Amino acid sequence: MRVPLPASLRGVVDRTGEHARPVDAATVMLLRDGESGVEAYFLRRQRSMAFAAGMYVFPGGRVDPRDAETDVAWVGPPPSVWGERLGCDEGLARALVCAAVRETYEEADVLLAGDADEVVADVSGEEWEADRRALVAHEVSLASVLARRELAVRSDLLAAWAHWITPDFEPRRYDTRFFVATLPAGQRTRDVSTEADRVEWLAPSAALRREEHGELAMMPPTRVTCQELAPLPSAAAAVTTAPDRRIAPVMPRLVYDGGEYFLEADLP
Repeated sequence: MRVPLPASLRGVVDRTGEHARPVDAATVMLLRDGESGVEAYFLRRQRSMAFAAGMYVFPGGRVDPRDAETDVAWVGPPPSVWGERLGCDEGLARALVCAAVRETYEEADVLLAGDADEVVADVSGEEWEADRRALVAHEVSLASVLARRELAVRSDLLAAWAHWITPDFEPRRYDTRFFVATLPAGQRTRDVSTEADRVEWLAPSAALRREEHGELAMMPPTRVTCQELAPLPSAAAAVTTAPDRRIAPVMPRLVYDGGEYFLEADLP
């Protein structure tokens, strides 16, 4: 894979000094079936943001230390199984899955939780919104919110898709696991993220066309993921085919060729 260096990164290619250590993070491609096929939920990051300003991204963010709390109720593959799939230890695997669930709730108002029999179908109302805001403010943990409502993380609703690491020349770096999930029945996304100035459901193929025409911008991991999702016949197909994917870390490297900078990476 080789793509032109995004304009937002051109100012940091000559940065000197020690490389920043990547921070663990989780991103969720939230999918649904639309009239024209599979659609993904995108957020356009505020242009004032220090990282990926103005870029179209999926819900996600850094792992919070409380995401690793061991008393969180759990339904689905256990953290040990997730560790094998994600290539990390059990503790980090638990934190990554919880971060994926928490960030999807914080940024899209969609909660991948429930009990052993069903997924919660309605997270609207003032009390739910108070919980979401408390999570955003780091006042409570996901485990405590779910415990009070007698709910569990539904890890079976997530599937691992990819693993990307921010290039080493960037001042802010993330070690990000990408997950895929379908929108639970009865739940609706909501424009609630303070880090985004726009949200929309888009077919991955439409997002790629709009990027080609200069109508939106995406970082390489988002672009590659859209290319992988575009041929799928349904949102459910993404979840069912994800286990066949090889999850290996991808870190784009900076190359200079013909007077231009590019990001280049070897995909699994």
